[in-house]
Amino acid sequence: MLMADDTLITLATELKAALVRRGWKLALAESCTGGMAAQYVTAIPGSSACFERGFITYSNQAKIEMLDVKPETLARHGAVSEETAKEMAAGALRHGTVHLAAAITGIAGPDGGTPEKPVGTVCFAWVDIEGNSRSATHCFAGNRDAVRRQSVETVFRGLLALANGEI
Repeated sequence: MLMADDTLITLATELKAALVRRGWKLALAESCTGGMAAQYVTAIPGSSACFERGFITYSNQAKIEMLDVKPETLARHGAVSEETAKEMAAGALRHGTVHLAAAITGIAGPDGGTPEKPVGTVCFAWVDIEGNSRSATHCFAGNRDAVRRQSVETVFRGLLALANGEI
């Protein structure tokens, strides 16, 4: 069971306020976090005012079917890449009635890493309806839970930046 994380609750609360202030709705596309970001967003009372949907696309096939990630992107760059994260975020924005979307895809461990993409490598993308976008890759330390929590924190901070017009 997921234990509450005060930092993530605080960020989710700030995100809700920023989205409500703008009248925006959010969609999330998650892979390695398996819905953890959506869980924290929906833990905030009144989150239905700003959260529209979440996509948990753990497999490559799910990314293709649900978010229109191109098979060529997966073949060329892999599921853990900024290219894939960008297509995931764009797909979440396109398949929702939303103003803002973000994607998380990575290797939470303890297995699955390579020398090029070690355990803890997580790629992110953020996009809004106004055409603003950003992507990033981080390599987080710690166990599976720590990597997943750091990923959710990172995605929330990026969403806040877009929602507050800082990107």
